[in-house]
Amino acid sequence: MEDKKRVGIWIRVSTDMQVKDDSPEHHERRARYYVESRDWQVEEVYRLEAVSGKTVMNHPEAQRMLQDLRSGRITGLVFSKLARLARSTKELLEFAEIFRREGADLVSLAEQIDTSTPAGRLFFTIVAAMAEWEREEISSRVAASVPIRAKMGKPLGGQASFGYKWHDKNIVIDEKEAPVRKLMYEIFLDCQRKKTTAERLNDLGHRTRNGSRFSDTTVDRLLRDTTAKGQRLANHTKSVGEGKQWITKPQQEWVIVPCAAIISVELWEKCNAILEEQLSKRARKGRISEYLLAGYVKCTCGTSMYVFSTAKKFTCKNCKNNVKVADMDEIYQQVLKGYLNDIEPKMYVEELEKAIAEKEYLLTTSTKKRAQLRKKMDDLVPLRVSGDLDKEHFAAIYQPIVAQVHQLDKSIPELQAQIDFERIQLNSTDHVLKEAKGLYESWTKMLFPEKRAIIETITEYITVGQDTIDVGILHLSPSSKLTSQHQFMGSWKLPT
Repeated sequence: MEDKKRVGIWIRVSTDMQVKDDSPEHHERRARYYVESRDWQVEEVYRLEAVSGKTVMNHPEAQRMLQDLRSGRITGLVFSKLARLARSTKELLEFAEIFRREGADLVSLAEQIDTSTPAGRLFFTIVAAMAEWEREEISSRVAASVPIRAKMGKPLGGQASFGYKWHDKNIVIDEKEAPVRKLMYEIFLDCQRKKTTAERLNDLGHRTRNGSRFSDTTVDRLLRDTTAKGQRLANHTKSVGEGKQWITKPQQEWVIVPCAAIISVELWEKCNAILEEQLSKRARKGRISEYLLAGYVKCTCGTSMYVFSTAKKFTCKNCKNNVKVADMDEIYQQVLKGYLNDIEPKMYVEELEKAIAEKEYLLTTSTKKRAQLRKKMDDLVPLRVSGDLDKEHFAAIYQPIVAQVHQLDKSIPELQAQIDFERIQLNSTDHVLKEAKGLYESWTKMLFPEKRAIIETITEYITVGQDTIDVGILHLSPSSKLTSQHQFMGSWKLPT
């Protein structure tokens, strides 16, 4: 049985949550009911008591949540509304980017955002665009000054390379580290192994600047660094993407600043020639699938079918059943066409909206009923205090009202969670259905990666029999599936 998705519930308590109807307990119950509706599992509840909405990122509870996220303990976070996660747009973008980078989901019940759904994933797309725009704005202002500072030999941020240090804004040799840096080149030239070089340095008692043991990765980076031969490179890299991956800039943008050398140019070039030779021997291109339906086509005997030869056929190695790749692609395209033509977005959406409207009406009446009962409770208390109601009479009237309020306290967030679930599913389904109507017309114009991504999203199975091919496509609604059978009667024949 597939493991359930593990999620956390985020409850941030502030001064505007003192009213009972907006209590932390109410928000937690609502979130729990939503999680149950999705058949997920609540792994942890994060409570930020009396915390300002201006900044929460560095709060211990927020850090605990992020640690659980990065370790894989949770793969999603449910909260009542975006303002409860963070009121600062900048901090909200930070949270969203972290979750997107970790492949996890955010669920905001009030805004009907669930990034595990197609419509909800648009939220991540928009957030990423906003964050990228903000980064570009900052980057464009900084970029102009970088080459000028680099040519002047000024520090551009970050530490000096191992063996060097910054002194009065100039890079100079670090007398303690430089001998170790030089020894690294000498050891590598002798053994020609990065891992062996690291081990020898560690065995001799040497450590990196932060006290860690040397690794083959550190050795590789330092061996390639030109600073050791007296040529410090500046403005030659930049960070891109969500993961802050460092890439090399075009060579014409590099700035080479002379500095004191630790080793000779000859020693540096010998070591780097060895590194390049080793790299060229290891470089191998991975095999890229050239077939759209690879990995999905199976024989009726249960064996996966592969394209083994230049004949361009999916073949079962057990029973030798086969089908041409071109025929299989054509069949899939026709099934997709028939499936998409059967979709009636308006009818489906109207049906869901009607069901949601009924629940929303019930929620409204239940909320009003609870308010009336609370007022009645408040009116009874002065009568008891003044003596107009004796103890027994007061209890007979008051206790049933209290019991009913407690029942409503339980049923209202549960009903609200049902509406949250159905509203989010409706938004997601509506988006997908509308997009799907134009999918077939665009199919022939799509690139291979785009088609493959769609196939991976909607295809449940493809089973090849002796004279039939069954294609199972996941229905675009949350709860059902559609199976289309194609009886092939073309110009080819399966072998007997």
